[in-house]
Amino acid sequence: MSSFEVIGGNKLSGTIIPQGAKNEALQIISAVLLTPEKVTITNIPDILDVNLLIELLEDIGVKINRVKRDTCIFQADEIDVDFLGSEAFRKKGGRLRGSVMLAGPMLARFHRAYIPKPGGDKIGRRRLDTHIIGFEKLGAKFEYDDEHSCFRLSSPKLKGSFMCLDEPSVTGTANILMASVLAEGSTTIYNAACEPYIQQLCKMLNRMGAKISGISSNLLIIEGVEKLSGTEHRMLPDMIEIGSFIGLAAMTQSELTIKDAGVAHLGVIPEKFQQLGIQLEIKGDDIYIPAQDSYEIQTFMDGGILTIYDHPWPGFTPDLLSIVLVVATQAVGSVLVHQKMFESRLFFVDKLIDMGAQIILCDPHRATVIGLGRKQPLRGITMSSPDIRAGQALLIAALSAEGKSIIQNIEQIDRGYQFIDERLRNLGADIKRVS
Repeated sequence: MSSFEVIGGNKLSGTIIPQGAKNEALQIISAVLLTPEKVTITNIPDILDVNLLIELLEDIGVKINRVKRDTCIFQADEIDVDFLGSEAFRKKGGRLRGSVMLAGPMLARFHRAYIPKPGGDKIGRRRLDTHIIGFEKLGAKFEYDDEHSCFRLSSPKLKGSFMCLDEPSVTGTANILMASVLAEGSTTIYNAACEPYIQQLCKMLNRMGAKISGISSNLLIIEGVEKLSGTEHRMLPDMIEIGSFIGLAAMTQSELTIKDAGVAHLGVIPEKFQQLGIQLEIKGDDIYIPAQDSYEIQTFMDGGILTIYDHPWPGFTPDLLSIVLVVATQAVGSVLVHQKMFESRLFFVDKLIDMGAQIILCDPHRATVIGLGRKQPLRGITMSSPDIRAGQALLIAALSAEGKSIIQNIEQIDRGYQFIDERLRNLGADIKRVS
């Protein structure tokens, strides 16, 4: 187990380029199973979760040529379907929640799929009902294997269907979408997620020969086709990293430029950070954040305390609420952070309180942050990273704090942020990785 040792208080400066989008990568890389032809993917983030998924594909027979760390050529022309029912797959797949994304393509092309008990962040219940119900509506049968803690799915031939999802799940939409492109007839997915990552997946599948309409809306119509061909695809910049870097600049009073940020795909993210009082300027496809001595949280027009909450796209992504919360600790003013989706995601605030932040945890979903306005800087402590996003938030807090902080369990951070210590050092941060 490794830790980050951080000496806080340094002002950073320079330019940083965001990695490829983690949440897009898990969908796009799974989709290579839909064709026996070559698929080339670029701007792949070099992170633990994505690398583990690539290993899983290699284990089941996908030929992989990693031309560069951010570029892979995949060819799924000789797949060992039986491997997915093995103990080795359950063990490795269980470490990665993204392994659930293999089910849709496998069911569509090979008529069998297995979903191991999913791993990933411990941020509350993350049910698979939407995935399973969608597969059932396409004609799949499923059973739960108690002994091996996995779902088994099968169908001689998937058939198109109308479905209204019980929630606009991003992974659920992607999985059902990948299953339906090779189904017989027409499939309509209503209340579908419409995040940029889903739009990217739809565009990639259409280039492969799929017939998907309604892209960027919550009503997707898929006309099934007999087969798909190869393609090339480039991933978007990671919007969560971009939001993290905006928050980092504000907390450390730093002047930063985020290069090639994919501004057109960020939705309300820049505006939400501006509501916290953070100045930023869009320059083409770059985001420039000037150094600020202080930033003041806005109120609503009637003077009410600002509330920032997560909502399906084009609302604010839940993955950035941890960053918003930590950034608010040094703002002038107060904000209510309402995490609707996951009931355990705010439980890292005790560590911020130990650092000197003024936060009231109202319940598992809501926290009120009273900004200190830099009158009382955070202090360095020893803490542990509970999940990817909280880990990055704690790292930002440590970089702004007085003294030394030790962040343990940084494997959680490595799952979502590539070479983050090296990239931060290039900006002037005092951070090192220790065993």
